[in-house]
Amino acid sequence: MPPAADTKFRILFAIYPGMTHLDFTGPHQFLSRLPGSETVVASPAGGNVDADGLTFGNTVRIADVRNCDLICVPGGINATKVAQDQAFTAEIRRLALDAKYVTSVCTGSLILGAAGLLKGKRAACHWAYAELLPVFGAIHDPARVVRDGNIITGGGVTAGIDFALTVLAEIGGDDLAQTIQLGLEYAPAPPFDSGRPELAPPHIRERYEIIRQKLMPVRREEAVEAASLMQATGRG
Repeated sequence: MPPAADTKFRILFAIYPGMTHLDFTGPHQFLSRLPGSETVVASPAGGNVDADGLTFGNTVRIADVRNCDLICVPGGINATKVAQDQAFTAEIRRLALDAKYVTSVCTGSLILGAAGLLKGKRAACHWAYAELLPVFGAIHDPARVVRDGNIITGGGVTAGIDFALTVLAEIGGDDLAQTIQLGLEYAPAPPFDSGRPELAPPHIRERYEIIRQKLMPVRREEAVEAASLMQATGRG
C-alpha cells in the first residue's frame, strides 16, 4: 500500500559534484511521483551541485537531514573519489542505518560500499566498474536491478529507471508503478542493441575498452584507499 495520507514517505537523494545526472534525474522523476511522499535532495555542502554538465541548485546539507525512509546514491565518473570523503560517507551510513530502503544507481553502489553498507551483500553496478565492488566486501550481481534485504541497487545509468519502477512496485504495488510508467511513457525501444558488453558488437566493445582501461588504474587505487578508510573507521 502507498504511504498513509498523514505520514509522508521521505525519499532522500544524496548527490555530489561530478555525479552522472541521469543516475539521479531518472529515478527522481519516477520516485517523486509516489503518493504521500516527499523528496529531499542533499549534498555534502548543500547549495548548488555541478554534475556532468548540469548544475542542481538549492540542495540541503546532508548533515542537516534528520532521517529518511529511502536513501538513494547516484553514481558518477568520480564515485571512487567521493567514496574517500569520510564525512559524506558517514552521513550516508547514519541515514541508511535507520532507512527502510538503502539504494543506489550505477557506481553509487561503490559509495554505499565505502560507507560499510554492502559487506557480504549482493549489489549491482555499472558493468565497467563492477569489479571494484569486492574491494568493499560486496558481491557483484550482474542483474539490472538487484535486491538483497532492504538494499536495492540498479546497474549502469539508465537502469535507474527500471530500479525506480521496482521500488515503486515494492512500496505502492504493481498497479501504481505501471500507472506512473504509463504517465511518463517509459516504453524503451533503443535504435541499437549495444547497452551491455555481451550484446555490443566486438569492435564497439573494443573501442569502449580502450576508454575503460585508461580510467581503471586510478579508480581502483581510489577504491582501495576508500576501503582502507572504511576499515580504519570500523565500518567494514
